[in-house]
Amino acid sequence: MLNYDIRRFEAAGDGRTLNTAAIQTAIDTCNADGGGTVVIAQGAYITGTIHLKSHVNLHIDAGATLLGSADIADYPDDTHKQMYKNERHMDRCLIFARDAHGISITGTGTIDGQGDRQNFPNEGDPRGNRPMMIRLVDCSNIRMHDITLVRPASWTSAWLYCSDIAVDSVRIHSRVNGNGDGLDFDGCTDVRVSNCSFDTSDDSICLQTSRPDRPCRDIVITNCCFCSKWAGIRIGLLSRGNFENVAVSNCVFRDIDDSGLKIQMCEGAEMKRMMFSNLVMENVPRPVFMTFCQQRACVDASEGVAPMKALRDIVFSDILADSTACGKDSAFIVTGLPGHPIEDVTLRNISMLASGGGTREDAAATFAELDLDAIGKHWPEYRCFGATVPAHGIYARHVRGLLLDHVSLRTIAPDQRPDIVLVDTETVRCNSAPAD
Repeated sequence: MLNYDIRRFEAAGDGRTLNTAAIQTAIDTCNADGGGTVVIAQGAYITGTIHLKSHVNLHIDAGATLLGSADIADYPDDTHKQMYKNERHMDRCLIFARDAHGISITGTGTIDGQGDRQNFPNEGDPRGNRPMMIRLVDCSNIRMHDITLVRPASWTSAWLYCSDIAVDSVRIHSRVNGNGDGLDFDGCTDVRVSNCSFDTSDDSICLQTSRPDRPCRDIVITNCCFCSKWAGIRIGLLSRGNFENVAVSNCVFRDIDDSGLKIQMCEGAEMKRMMFSNLVMENVPRPVFMTFCQQRACVDASEGVAPMKALRDIVFSDILADSTACGKDSAFIVTGLPGHPIEDVTLRNISMLASGGGTREDAAATFAELDLDAIGKHWPEYRCFGATVPAHGIYARHVRGLLLDHVSLRTIAPDQRPDIVLVDTETVRCNSAPAD
C-alpha cells in the first residue's frame, strides 16, 4: 500500500499553520488511488475538520501531533449531530467519516483536540460549540490502535451504527473540559476493545442505542484500565434499540467518582445477556449501579416515554472492590420499578470492603422510587434517591431472580445498616451473608 506524507501536499508541522486543506487533499488522493496510508510525520500539524474516507489509514508517527484548531470556525456543521437531547453544542467534530469502509487511525503519535476551556468555554459561550474529536457514522471494518488521544473539547469519540470495530492499545486522557467521554458506541455491532487506558472527565466507555432498528450487539471489552470523573463503563440511557451479548473482563477501575459499571435501561428496548468478570475496583463508590426506568434521552425520540420491556440475564462475577475511601454512599445498587422488575441477576464471588459509618437513621431513610415525578424528570443518578443507600453492601429492589453466591461484604468502621437490603425481590442465595 502506498504512503501519502501530508508534507508532500504542503502541510507544515510548525504548530501555527492551518493544514486542513493539505491533509484533506492527501486523504482524497489516497482514497482515489484505491487506498493506503496518510502519514502525519514528526511535527505539530493544526487542522480543522477532516473527512476520513474508505481504505485510508490515518497514521500519526511517533513524535507527531495532530492538533485540533482552537477556532470553532474551522469546524463546519456537516458532521452529523450529537444524539442526546439538549446537547447541540457537541454537534461538530475534528475527524469525521460517513459510509466509509476499511478505515483506520494508527501510530504511536498523538491527536490533541486543544479542547481547553479557554478555547472552547463550557458555560456562558454565545457560540455554544465544543467539538468532539472523532465521529464515525455507518462505517465498517474500523481499526484504531496504539494512538494517544488527549484534550478533546467534549467527547473523544462517537461511533454510530458501525460494525467490525477493533480498538487496541489506545490511551485516552480527556480532563480539560466537561463531557469528556472516551469511546461511545451507539448502535454498533462486533466491537472489540482491548488493552486500553482511560482517564476521563465523563464515562470512559459508553454503549448506547439512539435508533430502535440499530442494536448494540456482540461487544467485548477486556484488559483495560479505567479512571473517570463519572462512570468507568456506562451501558444504556440512550436505549431505543436492544443491547445483547456484552462481555467485560480482566479490567481495573480506579478513582471513579460515580460508578464502575453503570447500567441504565430507559427508552423502551431490551437489555440482556451481559457478563462482567474478573474486575478489580479501588476507590469506586458503586461498583455496580443498575436501574430500569423510563426517560426520554435521545434527541430523535418522540415526546413522552416509551413502554418498558426487559432488563435481564446479567452476571457479575469475580469482582474485588475496595471502597474504603468513598464514604458511606458505597454499595452495589440494582433497582427496577414496581411492576417492572429487573430479572435474573447473578452476583458471584464478590468481595467488597467499604468504609462503614452508616447510622440507624441511614438504615431507616426512604430510598426514593425512580419514577419521573420523584426524580424531577431527570435520568437516574444516585442523587435522585434522595438518601444514603440503606445497605453497606448490596441494595436490590424490584428484582425477580437474584442469585447471591459467595458474597463477602465488610466494613472498616462499624455500620448500623445491614449488609444486604432486599425490597420486592425474589432471591436464591448460596453461601452468602443473610439479608436483614
